[in-house]
Amino acid sequence: MFTGLVESTGKITALEPQGPGIRLVVDAGALAEDVQIGDSIANNGCCLTVIEVNGTSLAFEAGPETLAKTSLGNKRIGDFINLERSLQVGDRLGGHLVTGHVDAVGTLDQRLDEQQWATFWFQVPEALTRQMAPKGSITVEGVSLTLVEVESRRFSVALIPHTLDATTLGNLQPGDKVNLETDLLAKYVEQQMSAWPGDSQN
Repeated sequence: MFTGLVESTGKITALEPQGPGIRLVVDAGALAEDVQIGDSIANNGCCLTVIEVNGTSLAFEAGPETLAKTSLGNKRIGDFINLERSLQVGDRLGGHLVTGHVDAVGTLDQRLDEQQWATFWFQVPEALTRQMAPKGSITVEGVSLTLVEVESRRFSVALIPHTLDATTLGNLQPGDKVNLETDLLAKYVEQQMSAWPGDSQN
């Protein structure tokens, strides 16, 4: 589990074909200091397992499903990604509960900058907006954000200067693809509501 509070950004230094997938190597800087092989790290919100540690470089394996269903399939050497280590028992939960399982890829539809602040509108599959509500939580590229407005096929978030500077979100431009994970509790509520379609007749 994660919180959606990005610890640092890492730079992709290698993308090596490996069977149907790839071996992804990221320079994680100081974040790599206490990382062990087998640890879970959220890469742009996608949970991957560390398979090798070499100084500040962390290696991961991403299969064809991950590459097809997340924004990682569009990444190139030199790109930066958001990194977060998994929660430990007793850690503060400053964001919200994030599983690291990407629900869908969305597209930045509109970016409205106002000095150092910004409002982003993302296009998403309609199935996802049923799990969203204004003032609720959404994870975009591994970043925990608060929903502002929700429409049938898109939603907006307001980004403070710190988030724009400390994560990769500040570099996004309209048309860019992003990983999305809706709130875990919203998933359970929707599942329970759909599991009992006859209740409204009782």
